[in-house]
Amino acid sequence: MAAASVWAVTGSVSSTVSAPAVLTYGQGSYVLQSPVAGQVTAVLAKEGERLPAGSPVLEVGTERGDEVVRTLDAGRVTTLAADVGQIISTGADVAAVEKVTRAGAPLYATVYVPAESAAGIPAHASVDLTVQSVPSQEYGVLHGEVKSVDRSAQSPRQIAAFLGDGQLGEQFTAEGRPVAVTVELKKSSGTKSGYAWSSAEGPPFELTSMTLATGSIRLADRRPVDWLLP
Repeated sequence: MAAASVWAVTGSVSSTVSAPAVLTYGQGSYVLQSPVAGQVTAVLAKEGERLPAGSPVLEVGTERGDEVVRTLDAGRVTTLAADVGQIISTGADVAAVEKVTRAGAPLYATVYVPAESAAGIPAHASVDLTVQSVPSQEYGVLHGEVKSVDRSAQSPRQIAAFLGDGQLGEQFTAEGRPVAVTVELKKSSGTKSGYAWSSAEGPPFELTSMTLATGSIRLADRRPVDWLLP
């Protein structure tokens, strides 16, 4: 009993919290909406194409003639939601654009942690990410550390606006409004992906943005006696 009492005061217990995550370029995305109603007469951009601000994406035929829908900010077109011949209304979602302006920009992970667990996340906490597109039994998990923790819980609309995907906004808030934790991925010159993995070489391919993952974040160590104190 004496030994247990000493351990309860001087010992520490580590724990983790697991939550859904997504790999992005850190600046988020936006959904491009059509400012006019009409019929799409031309698609002027391609998925995966990186464009400067003000670049043409669609041409829409209206009563006043053809109108061009342009990007708002520079970025990479991740989704095109309109085809030639399609009738669209004013405000219709026509594309999702990820805000990345240069090749080789580093990826980050955003982990959507339950709000009640966010307070226990220390600065620079270590994070392991199980990436959906990477077999973890063969290539291991991706390593990172906490860069920042948002102070407010995220609504479905806020998540959808950042990721450019309304379905993910609903998915990540299905069990309550989470807190967004930004994770900086540890780099490695010895892997194909350019990032550090629990295996020596990691997967034999590069990672892409908007890849889903599960993040396991190490929380601050606690003394066992803390669980007994009010």
